[in-house]
Amino acid sequence: MDKTIEKAKNNFHMLAKPSGPICNLDCHYCFYTEKVSLFEPKTPFRMSEETLENFIKNYIHAQDAEEIPFVWQGGEPTLMGLNFYKKVVELQKKHAAGKRITNSLQTNGTLFTDEWFPFLAENQFLVGLSLDGPKEIHDRYRVDRGDKPTFDRVLNTLHNLQKYGVQYNVLTCVTNESSNQALEIYHFLKNEGVEYIQFIPIVERIADEQAKELGLRHATPASAAEEDIHLAPWTVDSEKYGDFLITIFEEWVRNDVGTVNVMNFESSLVSWMGLPATVCIFSETCGKAAIIEHNGDVYSCDHFMYPDFKLGNIQNQTFKEMMDSIQQFEFGQAKKSTLPKYCQTCEVKFACHGECPKHRFLTTPDGEPGLNYLCQGYKKYFHHIHRYMKVMVQLLENGMPAAKVMDVIKNPIVVFKE
Repeated sequence: MDKTIEKAKNNFHMLAKPSGPICNLDCHYCFYTEKVSLFEPKTPFRMSEETLENFIKNYIHAQDAEEIPFVWQGGEPTLMGLNFYKKVVELQKKHAAGKRITNSLQTNGTLFTDEWFPFLAENQFLVGLSLDGPKEIHDRYRVDRGDKPTFDRVLNTLHNLQKYGVQYNVLTCVTNESSNQALEIYHFLKNEGVEYIQFIPIVERIADEQAKELGLRHATPASAAEEDIHLAPWTVDSEKYGDFLITIFEEWVRNDVGTVNVMNFESSLVSWMGLPATVCIFSETCGKAAIIEHNGDVYSCDHFMYPDFKLGNIQNQTFKEMMDSIQQFEFGQAKKSTLPKYCQTCEVKFACHGECPKHRFLTTPDGEPGLNYLCQGYKKYFHHIHRYMKVMVQLLENGMPAAKVMDVIKNPIVVFKE
């Protein structure tokens, strides 16, 4: 096996939460801020300099790759303040050992002051900005602790990121209500000059007994009988999410391929090309993407931050030990080994692989547990894009850009077949 490929197989991704689950907003659908209840009362949700340096040093040294990506998330990571990230860059340079370091910051965009933007641009931070669409859509669920709207502050941040030349993308959450306004959302983002977009379906359940015992308001990923499942009101309907993606895809594939980068569509193209998935939810197995909390605790996954999925703490264990543990291996393999037979024989399995295990709480038509809640919508979407994806793959295989598909649609040179 090629040494580069072998090294890549040994690498893993660690999502850092320096301020833990603390956030200055109170987004109704957020699944992470409630994790405050899993910590001791009066916990100082702030990564210490000692833990920060330990994290940076060990994370760099644990990777075989020449480029080490750091991703800072929360809660809200900008609560740490700008000086924290200046220290981050300083420590990364100290421990880089000749490797290239990159930084990404996922933020709600409401706490930036003017001094942030030159720093982000100079140090080439990639900023992921949460923006759900036009004002009336965004402000429905994304409000602050005083229940005040946040749209104007977020839009101001978007304009400043553009002004200062900061690399950014937009993460747009799709709720049951916003799924009805696909083109309104897409056109809004396009008109604001956004070139990189990711759509995230909101799927949450009301707390079950296990979750209530932990002080949580959303259900844990543990299995539950389907009759006991109660969806949160903002949870997007599966088929409506499929329609949402299809509606935007039809606009994108005719007008915007190559100019607007929609992660959802590009990850699908990767699957149709027969390449490994670029996003974890569509990978065949899990286990290569964990999180480190503010206190150094490491968990199997962002969506599985519960006591049963704690791997250890960076203060007394190495990342290698935790990521190579039997516990993490079994967690990762479970995505594949628990995939229902109904999914294993599905014609679009290659593009889906059962999606995120967090969403596998339904039963299949033949009564087997583990069907993904979004199955119906994804199936509809994958079947719809099939003919376009085949054309784009053919174009790429012939040395032409995928954007040529827009010309093919306008002046067909091949016959589209389902």
